[in-house]
Amino acid sequence: MKKLKIGDIAPEINAVDQFGNPVDLSSLRGSKVVIYFYPKDNTPGCTAEACNLRDNYEYLLKNGYKVIGISADNEASHKKFTEKFQLPFPLIADVEKKIIMDYGVWGQKKFMGKTFDGIIRTTFIIDEEGKIEEIIEKVDTKNHTNQIIKRK
Repeated sequence: MKKLKIGDIAPEINAVDQFGNPVDLSSLRGSKVVIYFYPKDNTPGCTAEACNLRDNYEYLLKNGYKVIGISADNEASHKKFTEKFQLPFPLIADVEKKIIMDYGVWGQKKFMGKTFDGIIRTTFIIDEEGKIEEIIEKVDTKNHTNQIIKRK
């Protein structure tokens, strides 16, 4: 699995969101795009991260950012998660882990003394031309918008 770095062209995303709407990264050129990978719907950290982005969504939009969340959960799980927490942005169900692998965010994790493979929580900021501008690997789930906006 290739490790992406700042300056790389972001791998293309052609998928559908939780409502079956197409999500195509190349169609978002001209805008900055926040692509955040998270482990699982309805878990404490993932909920905190999604709600922080939801609560600051208008601010992100006003600053030129589009937001896309991606996990390996299925569309039905994403739809329930969206409805439960009124999330205003698309969530992509990458059950086959193609996008997850393209972005290099699958790997070994440790939790409660156990080692397992899973999604490594990571956020990519893509610039208006489709290049990776920033990679946030140490995500603060409760203050993620601040990491996105104040990263410079």
